[in-house]
Amino acid sequence: MAIQDRKRRERAERERLIVATAREIAERDGWEAVTTRRLADRIEYSQPVLYGHFRGKKEIIGAAALEGASELAEAIRGAVADADTSTGRIRALSRAYLDYAARNPAVYDAIFQLDGGLTFAVDDTPEPLKDAFAALYENLADAAGPGVDPGVYTETFWSALHGLATLTRAGRLPGDRVEERIDLLVDRLAGR
Repeated sequence: MAIQDRKRRERAERERLIVATAREIAERDGWEAVTTRRLADRIEYSQPVLYGHFRGKKEIIGAAALEGASELAEAIRGAVADADTSTGRIRALSRAYLDYAARNPAVYDAIFQLDGGLTFAVDDTPEPLKDAFAALYENLADAAGPGVDPGVYTETFWSALHGLATLTRAGRLPGDRVEERIDLLVDRLAGR
């Protein structure tokens, strides 16, 4: 039993190393620079070892996306912990979301834009993706107001945050007005 436990731990550690290295390369050089050959060279394992963990780049992107979704949920929950009003929580979660997207652009792309083989908004959506949405929902649902479905409200607010993150990063929106946009979004959609 101890040998099997050790082998499981070693396997899990290799998978963490593969995903961490892929994220590092992607954040520096983009996902197109992440290849099994480059990963194998960087982590000093053969390509067949990588394929023993992941069938290819798509699965590595998916693993990075799940890891990133967990980090995003944690960032949101951490940011709202000290807020003492609903509006303060919404403003804090907005900042946390946009900060995460700006600090981790390749992982943000893996979560929301690249094909990592993950499904959204269905029964078999992976738990980390559900949890990232739940982190938004649990802080936004009360602001939906009478007659507004809290899930639809959360989806709409999230869509606005995603648009701000994506357009700012692409240089389509000036990066120096993020706080102004957060204030407008929170004031209009959270109605203080």
